[in-house]
Amino acid sequence: MATISKKICLVGDFGVGKTSLIRQFVERAFSDRYLSTVGVKISRKTMELTKSSEQKVEIQLMIWDLEGHTKFKAIAPSYLQGSSGAIIVADVTRQETVERLTEHLQLFLSINPKGFAIVAFNKSDLFDDETIEQLLTTYNFKEQAQVLSTYATSAKTGKDVDLIFEKLAYKILFPEESIC
Repeated sequence: MATISKKICLVGDFGVGKTSLIRQFVERAFSDRYLSTVGVKISRKTMELTKSSEQKVEIQLMIWDLEGHTKFKAIAPSYLQGSSGAIIVADVTRQETVERLTEHLQLFLSINPKGFAIVAFNKSDLFDDETIEQLLTTYNFKEQAQVLSTYATSAKTGKDVDLIFEKLAYKILFPEESIC
């Protein structure tokens, strides 16, 4: 079976948990220690997906973890170029990161107009379910066809971490198929 390699980016403000989401997905690990990403860090994970016709496809995700500081914005477009998808991340405990989701999404789509995105409201383990539901309802991005869905994630507990990467990978490989 041939392996298809695709680039995806994690985008969002500093400290929202982009690196932690990647570590949970790739290494099954979590650390409370905050280490700021400088520039970009690239991780890889290979996974096997099954098309509805029972055809199995192996995909290697090249996961680009982009620095979240505002001074980085000038060079961010060059890092985003060639990406098939993005996970746009906000920290549910910091409203300003939620408010900047649209800005990050628009930047990604302006560089990759055929790309797909998933929005992750990270650190959802720190809030009650009702507050999280309100966030998901308020910021659903239904008007953006390329936004597949929004999820409440937790890098700490692993909630929906695999799901966001798998849904994005599936849509990148099989854009004509609907995702569940």
